[in-house]
Amino acid sequence: MSASILVLAKPLAAQAQPAGRAARVGELVTDPLLRQTFRQGLRELGYVEGRNVVFESRDLVGAEDRLYDIAAELVRLQVDVILVETSPALLAVRQATTAIPIVMVGFGDPVAEGFVESLAHPGGNITGLSWQTPESAGKRLQLLKEVRGKLTRVIVLFDLSDPVATVELKAIRAAAHAMGVAISSFEIPDRVERDTFAEIKKASADALVVVFTARTARQRTQIVEFALANGLPLISEGREFTEAGGLMSYGPKVPDLYKRAAVYADKILKGAKPADLPVEQATKFELVINARTAKALGLNIPPSLLLRADQVIE
Repeated sequence: MSASILVLAKPLAAQAQPAGRAARVGELVTDPLLRQTFRQGLRELGYVEGRNVVFESRDLVGAEDRLYDIAAELVRLQVDVILVETSPALLAVRQATTAIPIVMVGFGDPVAEGFVESLAHPGGNITGLSWQTPESAGKRLQLLKEVRGKLTRVIVLFDLSDPVATVELKAIRAAAHAMGVAISSFEIPDRVERDTFAEIKKASADALVVVFTARTARQRTQIVEFALANGLPLISEGREFTEAGGLMSYGPKVPDLYKRAAVYADKILKGAKPADLPVEQATKFELVINARTAKALGLNIPPSLLLRADQVIE
């Protein structure tokens, strides 16, 4: 489908739902547990599925080449608000409508990515939540240094097709420069091949940072296996990597973001304009450490770091 299609549906100024009419909520969410967290948030605000709310949910797994079609479909269904969790999906939805309110969740820097004018005054039809803070990239590098002791060169794996990765890579480079750490960055293709890992191995780094996006998360098993086979401590924003065998993750408490997204959706359904709802940044972060992986890598996690961890996988 052509990316030039632009569909306008409904006036931008959101109207409160007419009495007796069920709100129609579009969902572009991959993880079913997070989707349920969002819906639970709406239930706590008085929304009952089938009575006063209807969900139009679309799975994003393997749907990269159909995002514009999916976005256009939600617009044709005349949903009242759309929940979006990835930058590529948001690009598609923004192309499909400049009128239907959009709540983004789990984004890096929506200002740098060009989705909103500013955090305080988003403008347009997009608002929501951002997980990135100015110090989060540096925090992950500092955690690696606490474990490694010496940190000279770090490999960064990222997905160039996702705008959030480009913004995060810039933040990592700035933090690394301040710490005197060299960065070797590698783009992860849609399917990681043996040659890709061979090139990464040549970088001879002390640790591995993975920028969490849909593409890297989908290939976390192969990435973690490579890190372990090459003695590389791995850290990412997403705890999924740590659960898969990576050393550490430091990032926002994602379920909290989806609960907050329900509050945004509720305000919009009651008549608030997205342009007037400031974008919130994550305030609750969690540190997860995989003690089994530390042992396999021959690393001693400082007791002070273990005490600061929200979870230690034994």
